[in-house]
Amino acid sequence: MISEIEGYDKHLAVAGFRNLGVKDVKGFLEAVQGAGRGVCVQFFDARLIAGWEHLFFAALNALKAFERGMNVSNSLAMEILLFASAQRQIKRAVELLGVKPETSATAVLVMAETPQEVTEILKTVSRLVPGERDDSVLELTNEKIEAIKGFFKISDLELQSKMEGEGLEKRALTDLVIEHMALLVTQK
Repeated sequence: MISEIEGYDKHLAVAGFRNLGVKDVKGFLEAVQGAGRGVCVQFFDARLIAGWEHLFFAALNALKAFERGMNVSNSLAMEILLFASAQRQIKRAVELLGVKPETSATAVLVMAETPQEVTEILKTVSRLVPGERDDSVLELTNEKIEAIKGFFKISDLELQSKMEGEGLEKRALTDLVIEHMALLVTQK
């Protein structure tokens, strides 16, 4: 699914892959970045991704940070990783949410100016990723819910209070992750 980021002339897609098995992460990332000149491609450890909305809002926040001159990184892809991980330090964001040799499931975000560019780059990325395409790695499972709560320091009480207004644990958790990312802008 390709989504438009209104007001920025950008489109993005988020996809998942399972059985990744990348031993040379740096080489892999360089090959993927080389395949998509002029577009933004970023990978994430899918175990801590709260659905495609998590990455959509990370991208939106990163674009806003660049627009306002509040970006931490010079790279839009890295700024998206910073927001997705709710971190201000690049090294920490990569350690926590970046792809590592032991990463078995990954989420990839592709962003470009047109839906056609997004589609083409996603096809190229899919050929380069040593794993099988499986968007279900983006879905929230009970195991992921607990990992995400711990990662973003979301208490049971915070989740419970959000659920009262929303009714669904998964939706409430995703909304809380998005709120935690938005708070990153207020930190200096």
